[in-house]
Amino acid sequence: MDRKPLIAIVDDDESAREGIVDLVSAMGYKAQAFEGAVDFLHSLQTARADCLITDVSMPGMTGLELLDHLLASGRVIPAIVLSAFTVDADRMHALAAGAVCYLSKPFQESELIRCIHVALSSTGPYQ
Repeated sequence: MDRKPLIAIVDDDESAREGIVDLVSAMGYKAQAFEGAVDFLHSLQTARADCLITDVSMPGMTGLELLDHLLASGRVIPAIVLSAFTVDADRMHALAAGAVCYLSKPFQESELIRCIHVALSSTGPYQ
Protein backbone atom coordinates (compact mmCIF):
# COMPACT_ATOMS: atom_id res chain seq x y z
CA MET A 1 0.00 0.00 0.00
CA ASP A 2 1.32 3.45 -0.91
CA ARG A 3 1.82 5.90 1.93
CA LYS A 4 0.07 9.25 1.58
CA PRO A 5 2.56 12.13 1.50
CA LEU A 6 2.78 14.02 4.79
CA ILE A 7 2.61 17.80 4.57
CA ALA A 8 3.78 19.64 7.71
CA ILE A 9 2.25 23.09 8.21
CA VAL A 10 4.09 25.47 10.54
CA ASP A 11 2.27 28.76 11.16
CA ASP A 12 1.51 30.64 14.37
CA ASP A 13 -1.76 31.98 12.89
CA GLU A 14 -4.39 29.41 13.83
CA SER A 15 -6.89 30.34 11.11
CA ALA A 16 -4.22 30.24 8.39
CA ARG A 17 -2.92 26.92 9.73
CA GLU A 18 -6.40 25.36 9.81
CA GLY A 19 -7.21 26.62 6.32
CA ILE A 20 -4.06 25.05 4.90
CA VAL A 21 -4.73 21.79 6.76
CA ASP A 22 -8.22 21.69 5.22
CA LEU A 23 -6.84 22.33 1.72
CA VAL A 24 -4.08 19.72 2.05
CA SER A 25 -6.53 17.15 3.41
CA ALA A 26 -8.97 17.86 0.57
CA MET A 27 -6.10 17.15 -1.86
CA GLY A 28 -5.84 13.66 -0.35
CA TYR A 29 -2.62 14.21 1.58
CA LYS A 30 -1.95 13.76 5.26
CA ALA A 31 -1.61 17.11 7.06
CA GLN A 32 0.04 17.80 10.40
CA ALA A 33 -0.08 21.31 11.88
CA PHE A 34 2.37 22.98 14.26
CA GLU A 35 2.12 26.35 16.03
CA GLY A 36 5.80 27.04 15.66
CA ALA A 37 9.13 25.89 14.31
CA VAL A 38 10.35 24.48 17.61
CA ASP A 39 7.19 22.36 17.95
CA PHE A 40 7.86 20.93 14.49
CA LEU A 41 11.54 20.26 15.22
CA HIS A 42 10.68 18.42 18.45
CA SER A 43 8.12 16.19 16.74
CA LEU A 44 8.57 12.84 15.06
CA GLN A 45 7.11 14.39 11.90
CA THR A 46 10.37 16.21 11.14
CA ALA A 47 11.83 12.97 9.81
CA ARG A 48 8.61 11.90 8.08
CA ALA A 49 7.51 15.11 6.33
CA ASP A 50 7.48 15.02 2.54
CA CYS A 51 6.76 18.74 2.26
CA LEU A 52 6.97 21.67 4.68
CA ILE A 53 4.75 24.75 4.49
CA THR A 54 5.98 27.48 6.82
CA ASP A 55 5.28 31.12 7.54
CA VAL A 56 8.25 33.48 7.66
CA SER A 57 7.23 35.60 10.62
CA MET A 58 6.67 33.59 13.79
CA PRO A 59 7.66 34.15 17.41
CA GLY A 60 10.76 32.34 18.55
CA MET A 61 12.24 30.71 15.47
CA THR A 62 11.20 32.19 12.12
CA GLY A 63 10.40 30.11 9.08
CA LEU A 64 13.71 31.14 7.50
CA GLU A 65 15.60 30.09 10.62
CA LEU A 66 13.73 26.78 10.50
CA LEU A 67 14.89 26.20 6.91
CA ASP A 68 18.46 27.12 7.87
CA HIS A 69 18.35 24.73 10.83
CA LEU A 70 17.05 21.87 8.69
CA LEU A 71 19.67 22.54 6.01
CA ALA A 72 22.50 22.70 8.57
CA SER A 73 21.38 19.39 10.08
CA GLY A 74 21.32 17.72 6.67
CA ARG A 75 17.54 17.34 6.59
CA VAL A 76 16.26 18.83 3.37
CA ILE A 77 12.47 18.93 3.07
CA PRO A 78 10.93 20.54 0.00
CA ALA A 79 9.47 23.71 1.48
CA ILE A 80 6.90 26.33 0.66
CA VAL A 81 7.42 29.64 2.42
CA LEU A 82 4.54 32.03 3.09
CA SER A 83 4.80 35.67 4.08
CA ALA A 84 2.39 38.52 4.71
CA PHE A 85 5.25 40.98 4.16
CA THR A 86 7.11 40.17 0.98
CA VAL A 87 10.75 41.16 1.28
CA ASP A 88 13.06 40.32 -1.61
CA ALA A 89 15.89 39.40 0.78
CA ASP A 90 13.60 36.93 2.58
CA ARG A 91 12.48 35.43 -0.73
CA MET A 92 16.09 34.98 -1.87
CA HIS A 93 17.05 33.53 1.52
CA ALA A 94 14.17 31.03 1.37
CA LEU A 95 15.01 29.88 -2.15
CA ALA A 96 18.72 29.60 -1.28
CA ALA A 97 17.79 27.44 1.72
CA GLY A 98 15.89 25.03 -0.52
CA ALA A 99 12.36 26.40 -0.67
CA VAL A 100 10.57 25.48 -3.87
CA CYS A 101 8.04 28.33 -3.59
CA TYR A 102 7.69 31.66 -1.83
CA LEU A 103 4.11 32.94 -1.72
CA SER A 104 2.82 36.28 -0.50
CA LYS A 105 -0.26 36.28 1.71
CA PRO A 106 -3.01 36.38 0.74
CA PHE A 107 -2.43 33.83 -1.99
CA GLN A 108 -4.75 31.92 -4.26
CA GLU A 109 -5.46 28.29 -3.32
CA SER A 110 -4.44 27.33 -6.85
CA GLU A 111 -0.97 28.84 -6.24
CA LEU A 112 -0.49 26.77 -3.09
CA ILE A 113 -1.77 23.63 -4.80
CA ARG A 114 0.70 24.15 -7.65
CA CYS A 115 3.53 24.66 -5.14
CA ILE A 116 2.60 21.49 -3.25
CA HIS A 117 2.76 19.54 -6.52
CA VAL A 118 6.18 21.08 -7.28
CA ALA A 119 7.43 20.24 -3.77
CA LEU A 120 6.25 16.64 -3.95
CA SER A 121 7.73 16.15 -7.41
CA SER A 122 10.98 17.91 -6.36
CA THR A 123 11.30 19.67 -9.71
CA GLY A 124 12.95 22.74 -8.24
CA PRO A 125 11.91 26.32 -7.49
CA TYR A 126 8.59 27.56 -8.82
CA GLN A 127 8.77 31.23 -7.79
